[in-house]
Amino acid sequence: MGNILFWFRNDLRVRDNQALLQATSEGKVVPVYVIDQRLFGPSGLGFNRTGVFRAKFLLESLAELKNNLKQLGSDLVVKFGIPEQELFKIAVDFEVEKVIASKEVTQEETNVESALYQKLKTQNIEIDFFWSNTLIHVRDLPFQIHFVPDVFTDFRKKVENAWRVREELPVPEKIESPAGLEKTEVPTLHDLGFNDFTPDQKDLNQFIGGENQALCRLNEFIWEKDLLKTYKETRNQMLGKDYSSKLSPYLSLGCISPRTVYFQVKKYEAERVQNESTYWLIFELLWKDYFYFIALKFGIRMFKRCGIKHDLIKTWKRNKEHFKMWMEGRTGVPIIDAVMVELKTTGYISNRGRQLVASFFTKDLNLEWWWGAMYFESQLIDYEVCSNWGNWNYIAGIGTDPRHDRYFNPIGQAKKYDPEAEFIKYWLPQLSEIAASDLINIAPLENIVTSGIDYPSKAIPKNKRW
Repeated sequence: MGNILFWFRNDLRVRDNQALLQATSEGKVVPVYVIDQRLFGPSGLGFNRTGVFRAKFLLESLAELKNNLKQLGSDLVVKFGIPEQELFKIAVDFEVEKVIASKEVTQEETNVESALYQKLKTQNIEIDFFWSNTLIHVRDLPFQIHFVPDVFTDFRKKVENAWRVREELPVPEKIESPAGLEKTEVPTLHDLGFNDFTPDQKDLNQFIGGENQALCRLNEFIWEKDLLKTYKETRNQMLGKDYSSKLSPYLSLGCISPRTVYFQVKKYEAERVQNESTYWLIFELLWKDYFYFIALKFGIRMFKRCGIKHDLIKTWKRNKEHFKMWMEGRTGVPIIDAVMVELKTTGYISNRGRQLVASFFTKDLNLEWWWGAMYFESQLIDYEVCSNWGNWNYIAGIGTDPRHDRYFNPIGQAKKYDPEAEFIKYWLPQLSEIAASDLINIAPLENIVTSGIDYPSKAIPKNKRW
């Protein structure tokens, strides 16, 4: 048996990992993860491309993967640098016959794939990619990628009419690795240039990365707490841990596969109850798939200023002061500011919160939409390239939204989803003595500043839309 280099990417798991199973069947495996130093540099907007919350979650996930691989008789080589260079060096050192990895679809990731391929070709080393990040395998779609519908509902109906989810794959029984595997340590946050980090006590989630953590949360949400039964009713809440599955950080790094989640939902439906809530979790997985396939269809257009729609007419403002006030939660709109303070404090916000602050950013402030997308990329623990950039295209009105100029009115949204201002007061405690009706109706700012300990002393001018 020859040596195979297995390149871990956004598939940090040993369960239901087709590429890893294939590698173990073909030879002695050299498992490698390279932390790409380019993703830890400045964004050009005053913050790093990868913030501390994402970095912490990644390092925890790598540590757990390393332990899981050790239990299977192997280990994980962790490097920090340029992936194509580090992987090529290891491939040559171990005289590997092949590199195996999971396939990505967006430009930066495929550029790395191409660069590595060119290097490996000089040594006659093959590289094989496996599809592993979506619930529906790309080859099982009832249409070619070029014909992926531009509206999600059309996509969902066509996929559900030709429904096929491939079986979940087992954990490899054993992973044999060649002698002399380099003993590396998972770096610390300090090694990556971050200061000491202590999670904020107000963080109700306290996410910890890793495959075992993902499986524990899945079990807790579905079986122990029986929360799946009411998911559709609770999913739009904004405060707390259990209103949603909180699996998105684990799905984003592939600590758990969409298929594992899907088959647990199906098991729950067979053993306990099948209802709108059980369907809705699968519905959310399909949304994740959809943006993956949209990214594959439209390529770099998802990241361009004119977006997927190639809209050259829309104009965006470059007001750095307003951008900073939005990031810091100082817009003067309590529901918006509460969400942004939560994001700054924890690295996570609810789905409802994301739609609210992204709509405010693009429709009320009319700022460069991709600035907001870059800030989310830096901050969100569950950042995933296709979902993040696809959703920002969608909310900005330059993506796949069939409704022209969809708008989330902050007053209407606060009344509906935070009627008692519990969420607002939790993240903006200086407003705790102010009547909920004033906070959700956005009372004149002078009143709030006076009784809210200078909240905020300067605000963005009120938009005529609300």
